[in-house]
Amino acid sequence: MRLSRRELLGKAVALPAALSLAGPVMAQASPVVDLQLLLAVDASASIDTGLLDFQLRGHAAAFRHPAVADAITNGPHRRIAVMLAQFAGPETLTALIPWRELGSVADCDSFAAEIDAAPGIAMGGSTALGSAMVRAVELLDKAPYRSARRTIDVVSNGFSNAGIDPRSARGYAAAANVGINALAILNEYDWLEDYYSDQVITGRTAFVRSAATLEDFGAAILGKLVTEIA
Repeated sequence: MRLSRRELLGKAVALPAALSLAGPVMAQASPVVDLQLLLAVDASASIDTGLLDFQLRGHAAAFRHPAVADAITNGPHRRIAVMLAQFAGPETLTALIPWRELGSVADCDSFAAEIDAAPGIAMGGSTALGSAMVRAVELLDKAPYRSARRTIDVVSNGFSNAGIDPRSARGYAAAANVGINALAILNEYDWLEDYYSDQVITGRTAFVRSAATLEDFGAAILGKLVTEIA
């Protein structure tokens, strides 16, 4: 018998009462986009202020690259919706930039400028990947857009050591028709790519990219975005 989204998650942990398990907001008047993409960057103890800033600058540079705008405008609706958030321990996923609709080079440049101005703060503490994934599904459910493709993009240099088990969280995401991709920063653990493949990502086209060094990060984030959007 197929388990419901609540049952999938309940097998691992009892959710706080404040966490809504309501279905996606699909109001008829909501704009239709080709993709709803939630970008979640790690701000836990393994990420100092410099590395968090580096992640944000890498995202901003990627959105300024013409390949991203080209991928967006090649879609059927020629637009996507994007949110940028950061996370650390359980119940910490916090929006840095709320949902934005991107459908042109100017939109991408504006979003990049918002990323550059975002007040990213190294949060310290544990790395709760599963909890971040569950909270990200809730934010996707409440997004003021409609799309057949909904994706969470996790960027981290660590493994989950607190909160909801990532394997249960990805089952919850899969039941909500949400895909999860990951970008592993390998500056501390060279086995993270396999870990994310085994325990984090989900979806028919799910994938993991990695950055072996900080110098590799820019190209990795750009390639990941173009692949997700296309």
